[in-house]
Amino acid sequence: MKNIVLLISCVLGPYFGQAQEKVPLSKDTASEIKLNEITVSATRFKENSIFLPQKVVSINAAKIAAYNQQTTAELLSQSGEVLIQKSQLGGGSPIIRGFEANKILIVVDGVRMNNAIFRGGHLQNVITIDNAVLDKTEVLFGPSSVIYGSDALGGVLSFYTKDPVLSSTAGKTAVSGNAFVRYASAYNEKTGHIDLNIGSQKIASLTSITVSDFGNLEQGSKYYAQFPNWGKRNFYVQRINGVDSMVANTNPDKQIATGYTQYDLLQKLLFKTGQVQHRLNFQFSTTSDINRYDRLTDVNAAGIARSAEWYYGPQKRLLTAWNISIPSTNFYNKAQIVAAYQDVEESRHNRNYRSSILNHRQERVKIGSLNADFFKKMGQVEVNYGAEITYNKVNSTAYVENIITGARSGLDTRYPDGGSSTQSYAAYTTGLYKISRYFTVNGGLRFTHNRLDANFNDKTFFPFPFDNIEQQTDAVSGNLGIVALPGEGWKLSALVGTGFRTPNVDDMSKVFESGNGTLIVPNPNLEPEKTISYEVGVSKTVTKKFSAGATIWYSNLNNALTTDFSSLNGSPTVMYNGTTSRVVTVINMKKAYSWGVSANVNAALGKHLTFTSLFNYTYGRIKERPQDYPLDHVPPGFGKTSIVGSFGKLNIELFALYHAAKDSANYNLRGEDNQQYSADPVRGYYPSWATANFRAGYRINKYAAFQLAVENIFDKYYRVFASGLGAPGRNFVLTIRGNF
Repeated sequence: MKNIVLLISCVLGPYFGQAQEKVPLSKDTASEIKLNEITVSATRFKENSIFLPQKVVSINAAKIAAYNQQTTAELLSQSGEVLIQKSQLGGGSPIIRGFEANKILIVVDGVRMNNAIFRGGHLQNVITIDNAVLDKTEVLFGPSSVIYGSDALGGVLSFYTKDPVLSSTAGKTAVSGNAFVRYASAYNEKTGHIDLNIGSQKIASLTSITVSDFGNLEQGSKYYAQFPNWGKRNFYVQRINGVDSMVANTNPDKQIATGYTQYDLLQKLLFKTGQVQHRLNFQFSTTSDINRYDRLTDVNAAGIARSAEWYYGPQKRLLTAWNISIPSTNFYNKAQIVAAYQDVEESRHNRNYRSSILNHRQERVKIGSLNADFFKKMGQVEVNYGAEITYNKVNSTAYVENIITGARSGLDTRYPDGGSSTQSYAAYTTGLYKISRYFTVNGGLRFTHNRLDANFNDKTFFPFPFDNIEQQTDAVSGNLGIVALPGEGWKLSALVGTGFRTPNVDDMSKVFESGNGTLIVPNPNLEPEKTISYEVGVSKTVTKKFSAGATIWYSNLNNALTTDFSSLNGSPTVMYNGTTSRVVTVINMKKAYSWGVSANVNAALGKHLTFTSLFNYTYGRIKERPQDYPLDHVPPGFGKTSIVGSFGKLNIELFALYHAAKDSANYNLRGEDNQQYSADPVRGYYPSWATANFRAGYRINKYAAFQLAVENIFDKYYRVFASGLGAPGRNFVLTIRGNF
């Protein structure tokens, strides 16, 4: 298998890219390569990607339906452009260019999801976005702080949900809907979805509901010969007659305690008042409790389970937004204002093996935001400008429960018990100048002011040497790029841009047990981390039948935030939850760097078939003496190769996803690379893997279609880099779709 991966990576990977997948409800054909896409995420208004120097990947509604994935995290992984780390089934943390979690910005319908407690480890928030109602997803690569401000270091994941549709006929109400049911064998997944659109000429409503129930995930049964026991679920903890017991798992391939349920609701209204168009947007997502699977598999030196319980409480996300599109004036051709309110709840609950003490920690973040964006075209010059205001309020509570007596007592909170908040105020402008048919220049500038306040009222559990944290920072970011179109089908681009991420409440003030015998403690002396990134790209399209391209990038990180060994009140260790833990803290490393390359090729193989393949490679280091040290979150090389066929009512795809090895020489043992869950838990090592997969869709008639997929056909056991969860084994997926 390793030789297969190396062959694909070395021979195909550096030159291959992604074509347009076809879906049962799509009218696309496989005979042509699409030259370019219309993108929104790069400028907040529609722009042809041919004029942009920054790499943008778009996943349209047709692809989303064809991918037919369980969660939005899995949807992203199917692109071959984004790697997804998992610590539990109800999760998925995207990695872009070696950046993860709070160094990637997530935007939904123009509203930033990143909040004051987005952490630097691994994040599961992307699963709260229902991919069944997405109209498009865009991945914007590289620093994007000019448009989006803090956190957009590695890139931006921008999601656009479907909009209501007005009636085009006077006096007639437009009614339409879509529904599907899906079953996936490896997940034991049962999902149902329905959406309904009702529209007159002036007002329209879109209602969407998705319900998913996941069982215990079954991983692949074909294990690595050199690691025959890696990842096997040999036991699980069950409380028998009031005593925690380690029970033998009769099926070690079944990852006991991974199942959960999820509910997603969307309601949108579209209406006009004169020439002004309004969109009211309501989204709500919640889950059942989700077990932290990797923690439930941890054992001590004697082979005894460390945890009897470790689970996340229901992950709730509420979004309400008002989007106003304003008619043009002398000052702008297009304008939109988005006012939004979000309410996010999450909690953590854990109990040690054979302990009666169950710890409960709950966080709630309320977020208000206001964005105003404007577009003006003056001849060959296009100008975007706007402003943004955000406010985050964090409340953190905690208590201890005795599961035998029911008694409750105090417990240290994850974040300051006195409450904390962040504020930001920003203004930006960008310009695009089409010098000629051959050259386009892009540039932009943004100024952001940030403020953070955190109060430590109770020092019973940790005698911190401070009572409160107050910080104010300013950040200026900019970019400059050029696009050259020197000949038929050619595109050359170069870009230099800066990015920044202001330390948030999670960075500065959390207390967190990382799971490998270390405890992260607050550091009030952090500064914003900043990047300057350089990117060049080249692509060539030949008669709409063949295209190839490559992007090479390099980023310098200053004041890069990472974890390192520290001390608390002069001691390098501390007692926490009854065990001795090594003290670490988030610090600003002086310098770090990363570079990488992504390459792609698309080829139309006659009228019905399209070949596509792509590959991504990243290398990252923290500058230290006597030698540079690996930067965490940097994935090994990965990619995707596929053949897509379109035969009238039938569409098929045969594809491989692959991932090179992550060896110990490239591991960061102080950060979030999770060597304890790798094949070599001492030094860290994730073997290479490749999966063969097939999916097909058939349009029965204009009202119905069905899809069938077989993923991981050879039932290979593997884990994606930094994951503590085995990937799905052979997975049969059956979906029946209907529309009216």
